[in-house]
Amino acid sequence: MLELRTLESDDWPIWRELRQAALAEAPYAFGSTLAQWQGAGDREDRWRARMEIPGAHNVVAVVDGRPAGMASGIPGEQDGVELISMWVSPAARGSGVGDCLIREIARWAAERGAKSLSLSVMPDNKRAAALYERHGFRDTDVLGDLLADGTGRELVMTKDLTNN
Repeated sequence: MLELRTLESDDWPIWRELRQAALAEAPYAFGSTLAQWQGAGDREDRWRARMEIPGAHNVVAVVDGRPAGMASGIPGEQDGVELISMWVSPAARGSGVGDCLIREIARWAAERGAKSLSLSVMPDNKRAAALYERHGFRDTDVLGDLLADGTGRELVMTKDLTNN
């Protein structure tokens, strides 16, 4: 059984468990590194601050009682919302968890009056890009953040929420 759970600041241990698992399993997919969120970076106040981004919607997918995926929506620019921290555990991939997380963030964004939902994805992450394209996201041709190699850039995609 799949259920979505909205997390609050006090749920930071759940977010921490998933985020560290995501950074360990798919380091190629994120701008942050596991090392940045371990050791001195692994502090309750820091995790709470992440959960308390003003206006954010933090969601966890729970499959058969276990957290299996995560995503956040945060206020963006020009009546938009940004989808960040999206990850699905390998055991849950292909089971609709990613679809549910995207639909939930899009629903929440539209409900708050956002006209678009945007995200950044690593250019080599073809599986994630295909998931986003299935949900109506398109390449914006906007230059994303510079990658660690100093030459490549994240792919910035957006979805129009005004026709939903």
